[in-house]
Amino acid sequence: MSIPRLKSCLTILATVLVLGQTVAAQAAELPDFTQLVEQASPAVVNISTTQKLPERKVSSQQMPDLEGLPPMLREFFERGLPPQQRSPGGGRQREAQSLGSGFIISADGYILTNNHVIADADEILVRLADRSELKAKLVGTDPRSDVALLKIDGKDLPVLKLGKSQDLKAGQWVVAIGSPFGFDHTVTQGIVSAIGRSLPNENYVPFIQTDVPINPGNSGGPLFNLAGEVVGINSQIYTRSGGFMGVSFAIPIDVAMDVSNQLKNGGKVSRGWLGVVIQEVNKDLAESFGLDKPAGALVAQIQDDGPAAKGGLQVGDVILSMNGQPIVMSADLPHLVGALKAGAKANLEVIRDGKRKNVELTVGAIPEEGQELTALAKSGAERSSNRLGVAVVELTDEQKKAFDLKSGVVIKEVQEGPASLIGLQPGDVITHLNNQAIGSTKEFTEIAKALPKNRSVSMRVLRQGRASFITFKLAE
Repeated sequence: MSIPRLKSCLTILATVLVLGQTVAAQAAELPDFTQLVEQASPAVVNISTTQKLPERKVSSQQMPDLEGLPPMLREFFERGLPPQQRSPGGGRQREAQSLGSGFIISADGYILTNNHVIADADEILVRLADRSELKAKLVGTDPRSDVALLKIDGKDLPVLKLGKSQDLKAGQWVVAIGSPFGFDHTVTQGIVSAIGRSLPNENYVPFIQTDVPINPGNSGGPLFNLAGEVVGINSQIYTRSGGFMGVSFAIPIDVAMDVSNQLKNGGKVSRGWLGVVIQEVNKDLAESFGLDKPAGALVAQIQDDGPAAKGGLQVGDVILSMNGQPIVMSADLPHLVGALKAGAKANLEVIRDGKRKNVELTVGAIPEEGQELTALAKSGAERSSNRLGVAVVELTDEQKKAFDLKSGVVIKEVQEGPASLIGLQPGDVITHLNNQAIGSTKEFTEIAKALPKNRSVSMRVLRQGRASFITFKLAE
């Protein structure tokens, strides 16, 4: 072999060895989940539920005539019929079934799962790792956090070790164990994508977002850190296809255990409440309120006689922190308030009229769902035109009382102009313009006449009882 060819072969061999060492080193860095799975699996359970449905009445014309057939043939044909069409003795009540997961948190049989796994169930069955099945009693449930607490009869049951979800960081490895599609003790892994994530209509849970594969049947199962500690309850996924697409969410175990303890001790969950409607502060709103950058929760509406109203919070305040904890996104506020108990003190740092101010108030107890805010209505009176391209009318004293308002004007007609472009509609109530309260159509016209050009201007609008701030700019 020639020297050049020998050198070429040696170079190739060296490259292969280096690549092999690199692959081996990378493999050594990947976590090994075998011990975690062996220790944790016995305390992870499969949950099945049964819901009895009303019998359907079927007319005799729909029933096939099976009389006179030999028993074997009649049984063969009945197998293909719906339960309610089978002959007496072979029929059964229609039932709806669901599958999910859960995990044991105490040796005497308390189990955590999701509320949506056991919702409306007439019977709950828990299958343990040894394949035994036990009927479970529903101790309590909290739809707002999607947490449910079950109890089975047992002693010296395997128990999972609980961690602290507040210690999680994005990028950490996590493992899920559950029963997707009914396959018991299926193990999937991924990393934490984000913490404190807010989802639509889920105001009281700062979700853990992961890329752990979650499928139907995983709901209610545990999410582990590498120490084998439960850090969350797998709850839901974000999908456009109906299946897993790389984005899943878990309820932090700190939140779940607080709910569990309250359900165990009192049968219900108490949460703090301010009695406000808030919205996100975007770039334009930040400019209109004199903020350096978009941050905080903008108070768009306040419940009359609620904790916020009694504590002196005002519409248009931008809440920057609560009890020293910053409010970066508006969704951060419900998480912090909900974690407090009624009667607790809340110190809020707000921006009001461009200046920082501290507001201290006493947190109330959250009312029943659907009763958080008083409904508002619509009305009208004499019209007044202005440069925004909108005709507004006065509110009468009776209308103010009906709307639970102290001031404002109602849009009677939307003409061509800025009002039309920003989506205002007849019946909308304008209470503030350019950070100033509107007491009459005259005030509205005067303030509108003096609006600055080419700068973000805020307007507070109530529509169908919901208030929000919108922004716009007037061109030269």
